[in-house]
Amino acid sequence: FPMQMPELAKCSVLMRERSRVEETIHAMQRAGAGSLQVISDFDMTLTRFAHNGKRVPTTHNILDNRLLINEDCTRKMRELLNTYYPIEIDASRSAEEKLPLMVEWWTKVHELLIEQKIRRDMLAHAVKESSAMLRDGYKVFFECLAEHQVPLLIFSAGVGDVLEEVIRQNHVFHPNIHIISNYMDFDQTGVLQAFKGQLIHTFNKREGALSHAAGLRELQGRPNVVLMGDSLGDLTMADGVSEPQNVLTIGFLNDQVEERKESYINSFDVVLVKDETLDVPNAILRYITSSRDEMQHATLT
Repeated sequence: FPMQMPELAKCSVLMRERSRVEETIHAMQRAGAGSLQVISDFDMTLTRFAHNGKRVPTTHNILDNRLLINEDCTRKMRELLNTYYPIEIDASRSAEEKLPLMVEWWTKVHELLIEQKIRRDMLAHAVKESSAMLRDGYKVFFECLAEHQVPLLIFSAGVGDVLEEVIRQNHVFHPNIHIISNYMDFDQTGVLQAFKGQLIHTFNKREGALSHAAGLRELQGRPNVVLMGDSLGDLTMADGVSEPQNVLTIGFLNDQVEERKESYINSFDVVLVKDETLDVPNAILRYITSSRDEMQHATLT
């Protein structure tokens, strides 16, 4: 690998075709930052999966706070999780099979949240009180993209309002960020009354990519894509890119490693096993966005 990317030599980094990964990264570097866009999932991709042995909350988990919902709602949401999450990650079921069940799960959760009459002004407090954590290296990641004006499209089956607040409280909400997610619809008094638009869950990101992302003017003329996700369903997030040239997919394999390793290696270009950092994406992005002059300099010194 280029000397500039020792991160890719770590034993937690798995690649089906190392040479193809190298070629893709080189091609993207030659085309430069102006041709690049980054498309990423949020929960357990940009945020950590665990910290000190404890699971880090997803945007839906952050809502599990007495400021927002009561104990009965928490219990019902937990029951739904215990029913549907095993289905979501079941390697023996096809995405087609999972799809209606995911719609069912998300719809039920949203209905429970609406019943709770969540107040908009309490969301920031709930995020502040939560143990939400972006992955180590997040500042470098967000700042590198903002500095080179590379659009970051965050595509999440979570809750958009919560996700934005997490990024804001970490002081990295830059203007190059675009978000496609489930947004809350509040009434005049600031109380949750519905969710806006089309439901986005783990397995219909393709529809969202085609309907929303395709319409984002800022993404036009950027045929090179770095895609990051933690679920096989995330691989469709680039389906809205018109005439893609180079696409590099990075998959975070957070848990159930042995069961899922093979399918991840066959599906993502780069697989990161139980890696709680953004070191590898950062190394790749640093390389792609570095100008030829810097490259020359790096090779000479």
